[in-house]
Amino acid sequence: MPRLVYFAIASVDGYTADTSGGFDWAAPDAEVHAFVNDLERDVSTYLYGRRMYETMQVWQTFGDDPDEEPEVVDFAGIWRSADKVVYSSTLAEPVTPRTTIQRHFDPDAVRALVADAPGDVGIGGPTIAAAALRAGLVDEVQLILVPVAVGGGTPAFPLDLTLGLDLQEERRFANGSVFLRYLVTRG
Repeated sequence: MPRLVYFAIASVDGYTADTSGGFDWAAPDAEVHAFVNDLERDVSTYLYGRRMYETMQVWQTFGDDPDEEPEVVDFAGIWRSADKVVYSSTLAEPVTPRTTIQRHFDPDAVRALVADAPGDVGIGGPTIAAAALRAGLVDEVQLILVPVAVGGGTPAFPLDLTLGLDLQEERRFANGSVFLRYLVTRG
C-alpha cells in the first residue's frame, strides 16, 4: 500500500534553511546522496509547494553531463520519472514534464492520490508538509540531520503541532549526518 512520506534534510537544531534562506550546508556527500537515491527509488509522485518545486526543478537538467557523479545522474533519473504535483496560487505553468499545478491543498484529494498511487508519494518542503501533517496524512517521516546548528530559519516541522513518532530505523554516515526514519503514530 502506498505511503505518504515526508523527507527532509535539516540541521541538528531542526531547520531546513537558515535565517538567510540558505541551505548549502545541507548538500549531501556521495555516500548520503546514494542512500537518499535508494530511499526515493519507490516514489511515484512528489508533492511540492512552489518554493520547493523551484528548488527541485534543476533536476530536469542535472545529470545530463556524462562527467556528473553517478549519484547525481541516478537521482536525476529518479526525479524525472516521477509525477509532480505543485501547490501554488502564483505559478502559472509547470516548467517540467509530468507536473501538474493545484491551486490549493485539499486533504481529501491528497488522500485519494496516495491511495491510487503506484508507489509511495513523497512530500517535500516544510510548508506543504506542515499542511499534510496537520491533516494527519503523513505516514512516515524520514530525516537526515546534518552536523551543523544554524540557530534559526525555516523549521522542518510546524511549531504549533505535537507529533507522535515511532523510530523505525537509524543510520550514521561518515560525514556525521544521521538518518532517522519514523512512523507517525496516530491516536
